[in-house]
Parts: sequence; structure tokens; C-alpha cells
Amino acid sequence: MLENREGQRVPTVTFKTRQQGEWVDVKSDDIFAGKTVVVFSLPGAFTPTCSSAHVPRYNELAPVLKENGVDEVVCISVNDTFVMNEWAKEQKADRITFLPDGNGEFTEGMGMLVDKDDLGFGKRSWRYSMLVKDGVIEKMFIEPQKPGDPFEVSDADTMLAHINPNAKKPHDVMLFTRAGCPFCARAKGMLHERGMDFEEVTVGDSVSVRAVRAATGADSVPQIFVDGQLIGGSDELAEWLSAREAA
Repeated sequence: MLENREGQRVPTVTFKTRQQGEWVDVKSDDIFAGKTVVVFSLPGAFTPTCSSAHVPRYNELAPVLKENGVDEVVCISVNDTFVMNEWAKEQKADRITFLPDGNGEFTEGMGMLVDKDDLGFGKRSWRYSMLVKDGVIEKMFIEPQKPGDPFEVSDADTMLAHINPNAKKPHDVMLFTRAGCPFCARAKGMLHERGMDFEEVTVGDSVSVRAVRAATGADSVPQIFVDGQLIGGSDELAEWLSAREAA
């Protein structure tokens, strides 16, 4: 049985990290002392759920977590620092601190070290998240112990809801654009001015006008979606932003 360690201190260990080509020892106190920290731990870098959902959503919500009193968002995995550094780059997750628990010392101290021998992983971390204040665990979300790789409670949205159930989350914004399109540049500029993140899909070799037409009913770009709703082009985006700011 995996133990919920709320009210206890985090393990005292030294994380062996590689920064700017040099070895840097990072101690537990460097991360936790005097700070409010959200930690999420997972089975392994580059693995499917960790890469497609766990890390991206924490990276997306990191600014909101920080607006609500969190000093740092930390991802811990039983991987070496070279793997963790490359994974952070691949994920473009620059809002998260990646800590390598290569020997599993922190994870073992948390009571979360489990066998993944059936997958050829050896010892790895069970998936969990926790809110830590000045080195003391205030809240833990531990995935249920059942076969496979459950991902039900350690996600970023659950953590944010615990910290502030009324926190305002960022909109999900996606744009179809084309290189050299001035209206596309205008739309992106409006979003940048307001600090709104967005995903951009460029019409070209891999995405055709037919795909844009199938998704939006229009041949022109940009075409902007917000939270799954088609807004339209740059003029419609300007109207939507004005209405949002006036509300």
C-alpha cells in the first residue's frame, strides 16, 4: 500500500543535475525551503501519458498556479539528468523545473518507488502529485493502485482546483495560418499583446486548404478556435477580445 505522507517532511536528498555543461548538486532545501512548491512525479521521461498529458498541462497551468501562491512547479522522475534535460527541451516545458532522481532516493524516501520490471523499466516512481510548503507535504494526490498506468488524480487541473477552485484557467486557442499572411500576423499579435498562448497550424505541405475548409467552412486564413469554438478571422478575433475585456 502506498502511503499518503501529508504532514510529513519531504526526503532530504541531493539531485545530481547537469546545467550549462556543468554538474550542479541541488539539495532538497534548495527546492523546498521557505517556498510553496507543486511536485508531480511520473514513471518515466518520453513515455506516452507523461509526454502527452502530464507535463504539457502542468506547463500550461504553471502561470496560473504561480498566480495562486505557488513558487515553483517541479517534475521528478527516476531518470538521469541527461534524459530529463533532453525531455524538457523536447516538451518545450520552460515553466517547469525537471529534477532527475536517477538513483531513486527521493522516490524511495517518499515510499513511491515501485517495480516496473514487466516493462523493462526496473524501479520507477508511482504517479502522484503533492503540494509542499516549506518542506512539509500539505496535500498528496496518489494514483490508485491498479494495473497499468492510471492517470486520474495527479493532473494539473486537480491540483489547481485544490489550491483555488475558482482560479481562472487560460483559454485553449488554435489558429490556422499561412506564411506571409498579414491578417494571420495581426491575429497572433493581438494574442501576444494579451499574453494568450496559442497553437499554430500552418497551411502548407502537411495541412491543406481543404483541411481548413473541412474544419471551418472557410478557405481563408487565419481561422481561430477558442475552447473548441470557431471564432473566425482576425476581425472576429478582435471583436471577441473586445467583448471579453468588456465583460
